[in-house]
Amino acid sequence: MVSCALEDQLAFSLRPAYKNYYELVTMSTLDREETARYILSVAAADAGSPPLTTTQTFTVDISDVNDNAPIFNQSSYTMYVSENNVPTVLVGAVRAADADMGPNAKVTYFLAPAQPTEQPPCSCISVNSENGHVFVLRPLDYEQMRQIEVLVVASDAGSPPLRSNVTVRLVVVDENDNAPKVLYPAQDSTPPSSELVPVSAEAGYLITKVVAVDADSGQNSWLSYHLLRATDPGLFVVGAQSGEVRLKRPVTERDAVKQKLVVLVRDNGRPPLSATAALSALLLSDFSDVHLPHSSLATEDDSDSLTTYLILSLTFVSLLFLASLTAFITHKICKRKELKDGQVFYGAGNLQSDLVDAATAGTLPHGYCYEISLTTGSGNSEFKFLKPILPSLPPQQYSMGAGTNDGQDFPRGSVTAEDMAPDNHGMLSAGQFNSLSFN
Repeated sequence: MVSCALEDQLAFSLRPAYKNYYELVTMSTLDREETARYILSVAAADAGSPPLTTTQTFTVDISDVNDNAPIFNQSSYTMYVSENNVPTVLVGAVRAADADMGPNAKVTYFLAPAQPTEQPPCSCISVNSENGHVFVLRPLDYEQMRQIEVLVVASDAGSPPLRSNVTVRLVVVDENDNAPKVLYPAQDSTPPSSELVPVSAEAGYLITKVVAVDADSGQNSWLSYHLLRATDPGLFVVGAQSGEVRLKRPVTERDAVKQKLVVLVRDNGRPPLSATAALSALLLSDFSDVHLPHSSLATEDDSDSLTTYLILSLTFVSLLFLASLTAFITHKICKRKELKDGQVFYGAGNLQSDLVDAATAGTLPHGYCYEISLTTGSGNSEFKFLKPILPSLPPQQYSMGAGTNDGQDFPRGSVTAEDMAPDNHGMLSAGQFNSLSFN
């Protein structure tokens, strides 16, 4: 007779099978994740006196099955990224573990919609399937997207695979990338609107309030107001936190009617960004005369542009005058140089037509003309009578003083045949011309 004894009677037991054969069976469900290996001792004893025994040790390894899904080390993840980030920046990692072993414990990660009916997750986030690193793929803008939530799924390689998921919340951190924007007074009007201030106003009188906003958040959106410049800086004061523009002192007669102010609006970011608000104030004794300062305001605003136009016009006219003067002087110099280098001749052919016209008018007889020869050097003139153009007349006509076609008398006597000789070419000298007598 053989009897067997086990050290662990809770998990295993011996069950008789046939004669001296026994079966080792389990008494309860085994979990490899709790106990992966069992060491059993089986003792066999006979029925003698004294009984004799022997012991045999068995090792039982529990094989793995894919009965455990991956488990994340956190119930949710919150990650932060600054806006205007560089692409593919690493913002964090998720981690999941699987209690199984082998392929059943190999975990991969991927993104999934929070609900099956939802659209695919944001394309700006990516997760590494091997190690769970989370990347932001493109720059984000805090003013457009302040928080993103995605669902990260961890899956093992078992068959069938088991999965678990976790929510990853990506928070966009604001940066000071937006300058303040002035809402009032409106800066797009030309000219800017003017605030009316009675000359009887005392110190502390509220003129207007500058209203501005900043699209950033936190301290980047904290705004402060400062008087940057003014026509009379000692007349106004601006509330640093409220933006209220008030009179710093009472208005006096020496103060200009038109007062211009520029208010600086600055945020509290690092580095700070700012904007300016331009406004004007009219110091009036009677609000019914508000149109008068406005008209003078328009005149003052247009004076600068008018002055510029006048300066440009004067410059253009001056340049045009200088160019014209230069051209005139150059022309005169060139003409004078031509007169010095050459001579001007008046030929008989040119003067004949003029003399014919003059003869027609009765100045000289039709039958005669003269030639004027001028020289640039001596300045003397020589008059030469040419031969008569009409055919030769009989001597009696000379003695009788026959007239020409126009009825004028031809001069008598004092003209000899020698003077009319061929070698004189039918011309008279100036002296002979002067000795002639005309009736």
